Amino acid sequence: MNKKIRFFQSIHFKIALVFILLLLVTVEIIGAYFVRSLESQNIETFKTAVNIDPYIQDKLATDLLRKDTGDANKDMKTTISQAEIANSAEIQVVDAKGTVRANSNINAQSAIGQKSAASNVKSVLYNGQIFEGFEYENGSGASYTKIIPVKNPNATGDTNTVVGAIAITASMESVYGNINKIVRIFLIASLVAGLLGIAISIVISRAITRPIDEMKKQAIRMARGDYSGQVRIYGQDELGQLAVAVNNLSVRVEEAQEASEAERRRLDSVLAHMTDGVIATDRRGNVIIINQTALDFLETKNEDVIGVSILRLLNIEKDYTLRDLLENQKELLLDFTEQLNRELILRVDFSLIQRETGFISGLVAVLHDVTEQQKSDRERREFVSNVSHELRTPLTSMRSYIEALNEGAWQDPKIAPQFLKVTQEETDRMIRMINDLLSLSRLDSGTSKIELETINLNEFFNYILDRFDMMLKTQNEHASSDNNQHIEVATTKKTYTIRREITKRDLWVEIDQDKFMQVIDNIMNNAIKYSPDGGVITARLLETHNHVILSISDQGLGIPRQDLGKVFDRFYRVDKARSRKQGGTGLGLAISKEVVEALNGRIWVDSEEGKGSTFYISLPYQPIEDEGGDWDEA
Repeated sequence: MNKKIRFFQSIHFKIALVFILLLLVTVEIIGAYFVRSLESQNIETFKTAVNIDPYIQDKLATDLLRKDTGDANKDMKTTISQAEIANSAEIQVVDAKGTVRANSNINAQSAIGQKSAASNVKSVLYNGQIFEGFEYENGSGASYTKIIPVKNPNATGDTNTVVGAIAITASMESVYGNINKIVRIFLIASLVAGLLGIAISIVISRAITRPIDEMKKQAIRMARGDYSGQVRIYGQDELGQLAVAVNNLSVRVEEAQEASEAERRRLDSVLAHMTDGVIATDRRGNVIIINQTALDFLETKNEDVIGVSILRLLNIEKDYTLRDLLENQKELLLDFTEQLNRELILRVDFSLIQRETGFISGLVAVLHDVTEQQKSDRERREFVSNVSHELRTPLTSMRSYIEALNEGAWQDPKIAPQFLKVTQEETDRMIRMINDLLSLSRLDSGTSKIELETINLNEFFNYILDRFDMMLKTQNEHASSDNNQHIEVATTKKTYTIRREITKRDLWVEIDQDKFMQVIDNIMNNAIKYSPDGGVITARLLETHNHVILSISDQGLGIPRQDLGKVFDRFYRVDKARSRKQGGTGLGLAISKEVVEALNGRIWVDSEEGKGSTFYISLPYQPIEDEGGDWDEA
């Protein structure tokens, strides 16, 4: 965001201010030095001017030594009035005793004949040294005082020859008046120089800040992704070279940005179309990149996982630390079934994001969905185990009976036929199982040939159901012909009724007759096995939009809800003991599912425990006008 800069915060103002301050400071320093020098020079000149000529000093000394005090005082007054400074300064003559003898100030004549109160006068009379000093009085300004000792011109040797003193007091108003005039002139000149300096500083700062401002605007445009602008070059100085460098930088950044953007799009495209999930972290293990496949695997959203620890995301924080993943990048097999309420097993491969210097800047985790692979491995192990178990059971039974026959049971006319019959039944059971396994193998590998033909499904379904009615009728005729046989059939066979609810409209469907007949036989046999004696089996056939639905319902024990999704698995039995006793191989429904799916259909079951089950088959159907011939029942 381009925040607006206030004028007082701008470099334009700062350059102008610095220039003006430098100018003012320089002028003030020079002015102060000049005024100070001028003041010192004027004061020295003034001090030099405030002096008494030697001949006047000698005459005053002679008058101070005279006995006639009155005449001497008059002569001294006349003498000091003749001095050059008499009009600009006050001259006072004091004798050796400190008595004022003469004064050039007409208004101060009353002090003549009195002792001088000035301590400086007494000091000069005592030590014979000239005294100079300044005094400042309120309202009258500064004054310069000079006290000159008067010595006896006729004295010889080292004796004290001071006979008096001359005290000169001169006002310095004229000196400071001249200095003030000069200071006023200097201030006016400084103000004019300041105004000119402001104008010049504005021009100079503008010349400096204009290219800088243009470079700033270009930098802002570059930050927004607009590299089309160019900075204007005003000269070949450093700023001009900087403008050229900014223009070159803009071109280079645009090229680098385009290359980076193209690379990013390629990377995003690769990540988006990968069938594996990808998660990248920073060096602290927090997620910074995750592709859509990984989000789909974990059923989460991008905004919910960015910044989250990968240990927490993969739910492995209890078993592993980030150091474990960095030091040992072994693959992990993670089961998310309970966490996601669906079957999902992921294999996670870790690798380091490492710079050339060896610094580890992050971690990459690749998620492979191995649910089906694990499921296939588990099913393969279960299949081998089930086949081994299913084959071992009849083989064990056959071995027991054969061993009994081998040990002499074959000579018993009552036992031997029964043992041979059981051996034959177990052999038939193994043959059926092997045939079913071969059928499943061919269906799995796609080598089982599907011979499609268009048939009248109404007549075909009725034909299959007629076969089961005929089996029941044949069973009843055999039962009524012999009482002993009737007892045997009643204990081993059961009666049932087939109720048909089949649409009257002819439905012509493209199927493989033999394989589809096997599917209906498997479902009908199961319905008969698990229905109670005298139960009703309901067969339905109806047409829906682009599909035909065939269903077979029984009144049997039903299937528990937790087993509904497994009834089409190979060797799966709800009641294993009962199914094995009734001779089932556990492969019928698995074969039925493979056949129906090969016909582009779908098979499923609906059941309520204790009230029976209903198996449904849905096949694709397109109505046709030509109904063809009737089904040949022969």
